[in-house]
Amino acid sequence: MSPPTVSERPVARHGWAQAVAAVLTGLAVMVLVAAPGLWAAGAADLPDGAFPRVVTATLVTAVGGSVELAGDAGVIAQTGAGLTVLPLSVTLAGALAIGSGFLRPLRHRAVASAGELAGWAARIAVLWLLVLIGLALGARQTFAVDLGNGTLSDLTGLFDAVPKVGFTTDVPLTVLFGLLWLAGVLALALLVARGAPLPGRLLRFQETVRPAAHAMVVLLLASVVVGLVTALIAAVTHGHAPASLALILLGLPNFAWLGLTLGLGATWDGRVDGPFGLPMPHVLDAILRTPGVSVLNLRSLTDHDDRMWWMVVVDAVLLLGVAFRMAARSPARVRLWQHAVHLAVALALTVLMICLVGRISTHYGLSLLGIGDLGGGLSGELFLKPRLWQAVGLGALWGLVAGFLGGLLARPVHRRGEAGGS
Repeated sequence: MSPPTVSERPVARHGWAQAVAAVLTGLAVMVLVAAPGLWAAGAADLPDGAFPRVVTATLVTAVGGSVELAGDAGVIAQTGAGLTVLPLSVTLAGALAIGSGFLRPLRHRAVASAGELAGWAARIAVLWLLVLIGLALGARQTFAVDLGNGTLSDLTGLFDAVPKVGFTTDVPLTVLFGLLWLAGVLALALLVARGAPLPGRLLRFQETVRPAAHAMVVLLLASVVVGLVTALIAAVTHGHAPASLALILLGLPNFAWLGLTLGLGATWDGRVDGPFGLPMPHVLDAILRTPGVSVLNLRSLTDHDDRMWWMVVVDAVLLLGVAFRMAARSPARVRLWQHAVHLAVALALTVLMICLVGRISTHYGLSLLGIGDLGGGLSGELFLKPRLWQAVGLGALWGLVAGFLGGLLARPVHRRGEAGGS
């Protein structure tokens, strides 16, 4: 009897039980990160028992889903609100958990057919679709805005125009972007994991693509670790433990990866106005809380704190480390200029990803009788956006230099093939 072929093995090895475990583990990890972070940010004090729905909405946004803010204040007033921000701590935790669950049944394999990988991914996608629908339907809530005491409160009470603001989800968009997020996670897991099997026709690409992709994942995770250490030191020395915990559990990668691009020389434009309580390091709030649009870069950071120049040193060390790792994991026949090009392309794409997912845009306003936004804590704006192509170009330039130097340093450690030339 002939031995079983690769295509005959997936049903036994990658069944629904493993898929359920992968999806539920990912969902549980995301909840365990989001819930304490929102609690530390004060979301547990929201009225009407809204905390579970806020957690659900956070999970929706973490996987790219669409949460829409809306308001109502009776017949004489209007409220308007908008929110675009990814809680990347939750996103990263879910991606690592689901990616690991996807790869676990595939370990110790050299090759897997495209049909096997597609079938295994489809099982996870079906279950994830059900999770997305449940999250989208559960992320709905409305709050009354507390106006305090005074003329404004008396007017809104007289005309039955108590302002309300709430959130809901666009179910089709949430499902679409949530599935795209899952597809990206699974594809990236196969791309970066050294022991993950690939279809035979794709094996020739792993020698060039996989080391560079793996290096970028290591770079992103290392920058998060650096950010975590920095946040913990700040919490110990300056206090504000709840705010620090909220920052770590909700937006640590947002600011760690922002810092990574700033260390490369990138520039972001932004502004903070009003009473927003988003977790944010003090130095960023100080720079961005101005009447007009502020410029956020190394120059503006060092004007507030000279120690910010260390961001350049940290970036250089991290990049040289991952460049060495990439070159050491590549075949010895890869030339120095190829190492430089591989890392330049990979870092440019990584910076592009950071710029796309790291944008922040938040606003809220109340208008009575159609006359403008009322102050007193009832309106505000926060946004942060990159100068995209400048950041991507700087990433490519740093990648070229670091890739070349990493290739030079890795020459003595190659064990196979002939030493790469320049």
